Amino acid sequence: MTALIANTLDERPARRRIGRPSKIAFLFIAPYLFFFVIFRIVPALSAIALSFGSYSISGKVDFVGIENYQRLFADPLFWNALGVTALYTAVAVPGSVIFSLFMAQLANRSIRGMRVYRTLFFLPVVTSLVAAGLVWRWILSDNGPANWFVGLLGVPPIPWLTSGDTVVQSLALVGIWGGFGYFMLIILAGLLAIPAEFDEAAKVDGANAWQRYWHVTLPQLRPTLLVVVILSFIGSFQVFDLIYVMTSGGPVRSSYSLVFFLYDQGFHYFDFGFASAAGVILFLITFGVSAIQRRLFGDNQS
Repeated sequence: MTALIANTLDERPARRRIGRPSKIAFLFIAPYLFFFVIFRIVPALSAIALSFGSYSISGKVDFVGIENYQRLFADPLFWNALGVTALYTAVAVPGSVIFSLFMAQLANRSIRGMRVYRTLFFLPVVTSLVAAGLVWRWILSDNGPANWFVGLLGVPPIPWLTSGDTVVQSLALVGIWGGFGYFMLIILAGLLAIPAEFDEAAKVDGANAWQRYWHVTLPQLRPTLLVVVILSFIGSFQVFDLIYVMTSGGPVRSSYSLVFFLYDQGFHYFDFGFASAAGVILFLITFGVSAIQRRLFGDNQS
């Protein structure tokens, strides 16, 4: 007993040293924290404060209370932008998750040259979305390669970007193409982290390939898929560059997203208080939905 007490007393200083934050570690992360506060936290807090004010071109800000929010909720253009963003998200998020999961399964196969294929799958992520948007605008034009291909199948030309019935879905498909490589890598990392013993045990119990995938692989991927869903949702609600390059919000504002609305109000009409109010609402929506997703799918992991 005396020896045990002595060993415990000897371990206390070591535990304190291990648990005490290292000054050197703070020294290394200090530059990141500095720039994060300056370029993230301070602008965010400034935008929240500005949303309660009226900004003049001279730089003067007058406090107007919740007037900007009242104007925002009474503006039909805001609700149109919110609807367009919701439709884009409803197509892009499930499409991104399903397609990225499918491509991750392909990339997880042990075949010759798989590293090359993984690199090719990731290329859209490192490609400039502005350049990609210009190329896709040509591909989806009325006389572009997409309509030439569907013409070979006997289908009449599709107004991909010139009809309000198809423009948001077309943009969502391009967004899925641009981001699936990043999500594929996240899911692939989750697949590689699943112990092979789980699949082997299910195989011994007589489960077929589909049963093993549905009851073994997918439950183990649940935390990974949650991350992908949240990131995809946030990216979809912040979509701007593809719309700006490919449609500029048209036709007749059929692709006029919430961020495009914010950009218009702030940098075309210089109504920065009104635009800041839209930005705060955008933040609250993304934060709230992400928290709900985390609550529904993160706390009940099997």
